[in-house]
Amino acid sequence: MKVTRTTPILNVSDMHASFEWFQSIGWEKGWEWGDPVGFGGVCNGECEIFLCHNGQGGQGKGENAQTFGASEAETQDSGVWMSWWVEDVDEAYRQCLNNGIEVTWPPTDMPWNVREMHIRHPDGHVFRVGKSTC
Repeated sequence: MKVTRTTPILNVSDMHASFEWFQSIGWEKGWEWGDPVGFGGVCNGECEIFLCHNGQGGQGKGENAQTFGASEAETQDSGVWMSWWVEDVDEAYRQCLNNGIEVTWPPTDMPWNVREMHIRHPDGHVFRVGKSTC
């Protein structure tokens, strides 16, 4: 099997709020389907994420304030974890703070040669936003 593209699907509790959340950090609403809307997509350059209202995967935000550190911090959320690669982690961090996005790990130079931060969607999906430091 040769895979030429992958598109993650996130289970979200509120389509409208999820579109707004992604738009606040630079994604665009690509499309929506259904009445009421139950499926849709957000786009950023060549990247796309599908959103499905209360279906196709899990969701759930844990009580953890951080998503790194203690081992249980990485397992409390029931949503998807995904890595995003960006040009400037610190600029992404500022944009997230300016738009009220929950940051669960501040920009940090990690021992695996990546500067990364974590943000969390209201439904417990965690995004590792990083850039190689090599």
